[in-house]
Amino acid sequence: MLRRDSFSYTVQARCSLAEATALLSDLRRQGELHPLIIEVRQLPPRPGARASYAISDRLAAGPLRFRTTYQADLLVSTDEEIVMVARQWPATTVRNHTRLRVEPGGLVRIDVEITLAAPAPLFGYAFRQAQAAHLGLASRLAAVLDAAPGGPNATD
Repeated sequence: MLRRDSFSYTVQARCSLAEATALLSDLRRQGELHPLIIEVRQLPPRPGARASYAISDRLAAGPLRFRTTYQADLLVSTDEEIVMVARQWPATTVRNHTRLRVEPGGLVRIDVEITLAAPAPLFGYAFRQAQAAHLGLASRLAAVLDAAPGGPNATD
C-alpha cells in the first residue's frame, strides 16, 4: 500500500524569472542547493521528458550512511512553472511542482509543492528525508539567486 503526502514552501529572490527558471530546471546545478545530492548525470530524455537525470544522494539511517541513485525527469519548464518527477525503487516518487511569478518591487516569488508517494513501511523515513532536504534547499535558494549575474549582490 502506498502512502502520499505533500509539503510546500515559498522563497523570494531578487533575480529575473529566467535566472530562477534556469537554476531550478537544471538538475545538474542542484548540487549547490540540495544538501543530499553528491552527483548528477544527465541522461537521454525519457519519452515525454524535456530532460532526464540520474541523481545520487548520500542518506543516513542512524549511524549508517549509504548512497542511493534515482532517476528524475523534467516534464515542464517555463518562466511560470516547472514540473519534475523523481522515481526510485521501490515504488517511490517525488513530484516537484514549482510556480514562479514577479511581485511588486522586482522580487521573484517561488512557490514549491513537493508530493511524495512511497510504500507504507518506507514512507515516514522517505518523507522526513525529502522534507529536510528540500527545506535545506529552500534556505539556500534566495542567496544563490540574489548572487546570480544581474542580481543585487552581483559584482561587476
